[in-house]
Amino acid sequence: MGKLAAIIVLGVLFSMQVNSAPAVEYRLVIHGGAGAMPRAELTLERETEIRSALDAALRAGASILDVGGSSLDAVTASIVVLEDAPWFNAGKGAVFTHDGHNELDASIMDGHSLKAGAVAGVRHVRNPVKLAREVMQSSSHVMLTGEGAEAFARTRGIEPVDPAYFRTEERWQQLQKFLANEKKTAEVDRSTPSYLGTVGAVALDRKGHLAAGTSTGGMTGKRWGRVGDAPIIGAGTYANDRCAVSATGWGEFFIRAVVAHDICARVAYRGDSIEAAANEVVLRTVPGLGGDGGVIALGRDGSFATPFNTAGMYRGWIGPDGEAHTEIYPVATKP
Repeated sequence: MGKLAAIIVLGVLFSMQVNSAPAVEYRLVIHGGAGAMPRAELTLERETEIRSALDAALRAGASILDVGGSSLDAVTASIVVLEDAPWFNAGKGAVFTHDGHNELDASIMDGHSLKAGAVAGVRHVRNPVKLAREVMQSSSHVMLTGEGAEAFARTRGIEPVDPAYFRTEERWQQLQKFLANEKKTAEVDRSTPSYLGTVGAVALDRKGHLAAGTSTGGMTGKRWGRVGDAPIIGAGTYANDRCAVSATGWGEFFIRAVVAHDICARVAYRGDSIEAAANEVVLRTVPGLGGDGGVIALGRDGSFATPFNTAGMYRGWIGPDGEAHTEIYPVATKP
């Protein structure tokens, strides 16, 4: 066989190998917040409603990934469903500030391009994750806050909603309990789960691209424009071409530990598995500082981890088999 013929054959064989390579299997993982209430306090009715919302969010994102849609679109769609559900501390079910307002934060990141967008302290935006994505795609900035973020929202055709939209009686009563407790103690009892319900999603699409997003109402009784980790890229949200993370928990500690980025850095620089990296940060670093919470972390090979150091974490995952899985409390074996 001549040299040219050999080159042609090798080229054909290489082409066949490339074309026959299996397509990347998509994966979507979501959370509805760490620190879930004790089993004895979670009624069957409430659990059913929460699992139903998680399932709807998984299916919204999976319907996009299943037809070859982007991880960014899937993350957005899943978080919108969770923001619209009153059971989580984001969007419709957001907690109240000390002054009786709802101040919402969100962020989103495209792991393929490393583009990101975030908003903090908005009061009139129904779906903050959509506005965060607009910041990423339609501005030269990464984070916008308060009135400025809402002014930008209007330029993008995002209509404001009346703040009354976000109110739920359950969250209002949580604030009343917080204020009553504050009067009794010089320092608010942080054993009270005042930040439960932050939502987030991480996704891997069929092109092998990763994305992450997070949305929250923050902590009950927060003051002075407090902002937690959810809208901070690298703390509550991070994605690159190897790893995507969304966090939930006591934000001050997740900011100090740069949790989301630290997990991805361990994967990139030390070669840790997604599970090993996430477990190390959530189960050792964060509690070592005095904080608590959890994360969802997803790798480019579809492997994922959902560690938390609280009583529970609302979470779920789905893949190309179309079977949605949801969990609240720890399970005996790895999902």
